[in-house]
Amino acid sequence: MCVIIFINQLGFGAIIPVLPIYAQAFDVPVSAIGATIAVFGAARMVSAMPAGRFSDQFGRRPALALGGLISVLGNVWSGHSAGFIEFLSARFVAGIGAGIVITIGGVILADISTPERRGRMMALYQGSFLFAVGVGPLPGGLLAEHFGLSMPFLANAAAALIVGAIAWFAVPETRSLGHSDETHNGAVISFTQQIRLMMGKVGFMLVCLIGFTHAFVRTGGLFNVVPLIASTRLALGPGQIGSGFALGSLLGLLATYPAGAVADRYGRKPLIVGAAIMTSVSFFGFWYASGYPSFIAACLVWGVAAAVTGAAPAAYAADNAPPGMNAAAMSSYRALSDVGYVIGPIALGLICDLVGAGFALIFCSLAILSMALAFARFAPESLRRR
Repeated sequence: MCVIIFINQLGFGAIIPVLPIYAQAFDVPVSAIGATIAVFGAARMVSAMPAGRFSDQFGRRPALALGGLISVLGNVWSGHSAGFIEFLSARFVAGIGAGIVITIGGVILADISTPERRGRMMALYQGSFLFAVGVGPLPGGLLAEHFGLSMPFLANAAAALIVGAIAWFAVPETRSLGHSDETHNGAVISFTQQIRLMMGKVGFMLVCLIGFTHAFVRTGGLFNVVPLIASTRLALGPGQIGSGFALGSLLGLLATYPAGAVADRYGRKPLIVGAAIMTSVSFFGFWYASGYPSFIAACLVWGVAAAVTGAAPAAYAADNAPPGMNAAAMSSYRALSDVGYVIGPIALGLICDLVGAGFALIFCSLAILSMALAFARFAPESLRRR
């Protein structure tokens, strides 16, 4: 699963430094550029719960392979789009495939982990995820500079094809370990009823809000506003932007497993709150940056924060799943978190158009800081120590 998510997100990371520039080539405003990210998030959001239900009915392995195949189609289409509307349609298809892969990956991790080891397992998985996203912009930027803006999308399609092949031929089926066709308090309940049960848990809803805010600032701020402000105000090229993200992810990789070990030993809540505060500091750093060295410093803070963020919230969500409800819990967590993926790029794009990119970065910093304080105040610890 770590290999699958690394390859999948390496392809996605390759398009980060070129996506705003590629969309801008269609002569659209910043808010419309944000729509290219938002439509991808919308597809991930709407595909999450159907993917979870599909995996309960037909198995995790075929669902994972199907996600890879759909991603191939969407990314090939993205690289050959002739107009902006066609490009948006292609990004939606690619988002459906990515949403299936990411959702089912979380379900499988919940199937094969126990609370005592879940933090470390999620840390290794999410570390692979985030490191690939962070290092992907480096080859993506270089491909764009030497072979054209469409090449990173074709590289993403090739990565998705490899993901589908590994999923079908190498991943064992884990549905029997966490199948949701179970009873709760002596009664069999449907997939929809399981989701309603999860929505009644205060801690689960708060971690979904944390996931929402992280997605909001990551996709709207890091993937949309930061590349634009780095290229316009700091005069950095795609290769330099990609290098900054890659260095941050490399440092974050070193913090991944220790963060998971801390989550297993001391609980999920301290890491969730601390990582949110660090994310707030990183966005302030992007706003404050006056040159390449200060941009790199903000990237390093972001990389560590993202690595710590990766493990604890997912482990917290899985901890809240009653026996047999892994698919319902993880798919609803992913869907609710991905709402931020939809709203963030459009909202921050509009803020950029109205009051400037600098204000958008400050807004991101304050938004995630507010959620950190709310989670610290109201969320219970999910790890039950023995």
